[in-house]
Amino acid sequence: MKTLTSFLMFCCCLLAMTASQAQERITLADGSVLNVFMVAPEIESDEAYPLVILMGGGPGNASISQDTSRWLGSGFARRGWMVAVPISPTNRSFRGAASNALIVELILELQKRENIAEGKVLLAGVSNGGMSALEIARRNPQNYLGVAAVPAISNENTENDALRDFPVYLRIGGDDQLGWADRFEETVASLSSAGVDLNADVIYGAPHMFRMEWESLASWLEEIQD
Repeated sequence: MKTLTSFLMFCCCLLAMTASQAQERITLADGSVLNVFMVAPEIESDEAYPLVILMGGGPGNASISQDTSRWLGSGFARRGWMVAVPISPTNRSFRGAASNALIVELILELQKRENIAEGKVLLAGVSNGGMSALEIARRNPQNYLGVAAVPAISNENTENDALRDFPVYLRIGGDDQLGWADRFEETVASLSSAGVDLNADVIYGAPHMFRMEWESLASWLEEIQD
């Protein structure tokens, strides 16, 4: 009897995991399909949930996107966000105009759902995903609540003027294996000189991908939602 009970509890846990996190095929306006990991909010609400588009690092492939949905997407979900982690169809992240446009189309489709709020969306990303988030925001910043880039870099030649007064949360690991910590000051200067509303810091001792400082990120999220 105990074995049966344990098995049933295990099955219930699997069902709960499937319900809260699942891969979906989203058909865009042009008929193309984008695969997306959706992580449902863990907070029940009678109102529609705010949406965050969260982009993984590297090539943004299925494996990386799934990992990102679990370790970072779940943190947003625990705080009441509907999380969408798109899988790059080109295996080259979401950098560049054509890939940026896919995210815009994805948002339009997701906001047709009754449980997802209309209006401004949060963009977030890890490494290449953080760079993608900044690129997308630069095109139409009025459509977004802000960017959480954990991490990302920017240089003196990057045109960030469109992001004046736009909220950006930036974190870079102090022991970043790719040397991004050495470019922290350059990145801050690039964004600050454009008038970005910047919340930036180095997480000392942390590698390229790091444990999120949810206390500070949650505080920033509350500020941009007010």
